[in-house]
Amino acid sequence: MAGFVQIIEYRTSKPDEVAALNEQYRKEREAQGDGPAPTRGITCADRDDPGRYFAIVEFASYEEAMENSGRADTGDYAAKMMELCDGPATFYNLDVAQSFEMS
Repeated sequence: MAGFVQIIEYRTSKPDEVAALNEQYRKEREAQGDGPAPTRGITCADRDDPGRYFAIVEFASYEEAMENSGRADTGDYAAKMMELCDGPATFYNLDVAQSFEMS
């Protein structure tokens, strides 16, 4: 099964600013329409640990994720994101082993 997921664990006291930055990045990437981009993204807030968040970003493949990571606009986005975080982020790089959707 193909697919790759990156989970970014981070802390922030500025979740609304992070959400606005994420939306700006998404809109700009969609407007450009060039190069590999995430196929899906989800941001989750930890109910048991306020201020702790997880970004779950799906890609078609590891290779596309790495190409996306190498883009200048992705680097700019990441730098702005880290300015809004309360410390360094932790990255988890995961190959999709199985997935399902229930209706």
